[in-house]
Amino acid sequence: GRSEFITSYTPYQPEISQGMLQALFEYQSYMAELTAMDVVNSSMYDASTALGEAALMSNRINGGKRFLVSRAVSPERREVAQLYAKGAGIDLAEVGYDRSTGTVDLEDLRSKLSTDVSGFYFETPNFLGPIESHWKEIREMLGQKTMVVGTNPMALALLKPPGDMGADIVIGEAQVFGAPMSLGGPTVGVLGCKSEHVRKMPGRIIGMTADLDGRTAFCMTLQTREQHIRRSKATSNICSNEALLALGAAAYLAVVGRTGLQEIAAKNVRNMKTLSARIANIPGFRAPHFSAAHFNEFVVTSDKKASEVDKALLSKGVQGGHVLTKHFPELGNASLYATTEMHTKEDHDRLIEALEGIR
Repeated sequence: GRSEFITSYTPYQPEISQGMLQALFEYQSYMAELTAMDVVNSSMYDASTALGEAALMSNRINGGKRFLVSRAVSPERREVAQLYAKGAGIDLAEVGYDRSTGTVDLEDLRSKLSTDVSGFYFETPNFLGPIESHWKEIREMLGQKTMVVGTNPMALALLKPPGDMGADIVIGEAQVFGAPMSLGGPTVGVLGCKSEHVRKMPGRIIGMTADLDGRTAFCMTLQTREQHIRRSKATSNICSNEALLALGAAAYLAVVGRTGLQEIAAKNVRNMKTLSARIANIPGFRAPHFSAAHFNEFVVTSDKKASEVDKALLSKGVQGGHVLTKHFPELGNASLYATTEMHTKEDHDRLIEALEGIR
């Protein structure tokens, strides 16, 4: 491998790191275009830590000590955000989701928008699968409060980007862009914002400049990390980040291009619609649970306990959906299923056969 690409260590010496710096600059440019954000940093550890940083960033922007988070967010992601917020004295409060559509419960949001709220975080598509449709109402309700949006960057090949819908900060997980499939990892977090908030942003940004001879060059800029400035003035203590995965994401996007990415995203939607319809045709199973549009994840409910369904599938060598009973008991016997461009008809057939064999 090339020496400049075999480490995720911070490229402190730009004169010997132009390869990696340019690759990270390209990554930032791709992500900024996908999200319609003015600025995207050169990566975070993952989407969960990006959410934690976004909560702190929202506090720096507006000063409020409460930050609202949609309930339709991964429990683990909420826990990470809570850990970040606790140390800064920020209280995280939950906003419910509509039990029919799975999107933001607007009335619950309205009731919790007190003067000490700095911002609100929701996802599209969210953890349970639904794509948000109440952008205008949410933006109007928030006023000057920060709108923080989480998304699956792959879905943005088809959906209108959050930046065009009024988002102030966007986070996501770019692991979908070419990272190897390895039990959900490795990961690479995305964090972007409007230009007026760039000095509140964590991490580092790679900028384009010119060297002493007038040639195009790349270097780190706006390095508001505690490694570079006084700890009391730093926005974050993020150290060596996910540069290798960001490099991979940039290469992936360069290879597949706009049309290729749209085709891959469309395959995700087709797979979701096909699989959910086939599951719904099995007696005792219902899918998708919510009426909103979905991308590639959806909730399946059944007459049997979700844990029993999962155990039965595992006995047949099939990994079923993520059991939701513990964190979302209001959904009943529910599991979260996902199908991406990596799944084939044969994969679906095997799952359906296994589900049909459960008695």
